[in-house]
Amino acid sequence: MSVTWRSGEPPPEVSRGAGHWPRVGLRGSLLVLLLFAGVLATLPLRLIERPLYGLHRPWSPTITKWVSRCVFAILGMAHRIEGQPMTGPGAVVCNHVSWLDIFALNARKRVYFVSKSEVAGWPGIGALARLTGTVFIKRDRREARAQTAIFAERLGLGHRLLFFPEGSSTDGMRVLPFKSTLFEAFFNLDQTRPMQVQPVTLIYHAPSDQDRRFYGWWGDMSFGGHLMQVLGAPRQGGVTLLYHAPLRVAEFTDRKALASAAEAAVRSGMPQDRRGV
Repeated sequence: MSVTWRSGEPPPEVSRGAGHWPRVGLRGSLLVLLLFAGVLATLPLRLIERPLYGLHRPWSPTITKWVSRCVFAILGMAHRIEGQPMTGPGAVVCNHVSWLDIFALNARKRVYFVSKSEVAGWPGIGALARLTGTVFIKRDRREARAQTAIFAERLGLGHRLLFFPEGSSTDGMRVLPFKSTLFEAFFNLDQTRPMQVQPVTLIYHAPSDQDRRFYGWWGDMSFGGHLMQVLGAPRQGGVTLLYHAPLRVAEFTDRKALASAAEAAVRSGMPQDRRGV
């Protein structure tokens, strides 16, 4: 996950209301306990899965889904999906708005995130990412062959990979142009097995008393500050995941055409006033 994009607009003003810090304390404590319980439940399963199945994870992703659903229950946020998540090998791509995206996308479907290699070294977050099977890569066209090999191994195990082609999170009010680099690997793999890419639109609905960009985490906003903002909200909104029809890789001439089609699908799912760049 990266937060390098700047919109030229100030962060949203937040209405805290009475009881902000008690809410932060209660929800924050529950989330810490939840994540700790998830780690304690996942570790022994991985000790069994790893020698028997290697990178294949027949059981532990169920815990990740359960933890992700509980996150929204603790926050009091609505979480709903529209459309049908795809089956079979391939990738899921969507717009990137917040650190909440990870939980939103894991709550309903078993997916494995593709992240930049630097995240593996981040304190706490890196360890959790490795535990849940995140794929770490270098976002460089010169690494295309290595990326294809990594993707082939994971897709061969039945994993559905997920990445954010925008390359940066936004305020949730727009969709940035999709970078096409990672799409190249699927053309190489499609020669041996049919590949699909499913676009997903993430739409956050702010609490009724807050700025529309409330859940967006972008620019120079700190993770801690945004976390406190979400934890302390007196009212919560929700998130909708709109699953579009999967795109068949074989029907596109190159990675740029595929990336453009995926971007168009994601943009089409946004409300009319959120489709700009």
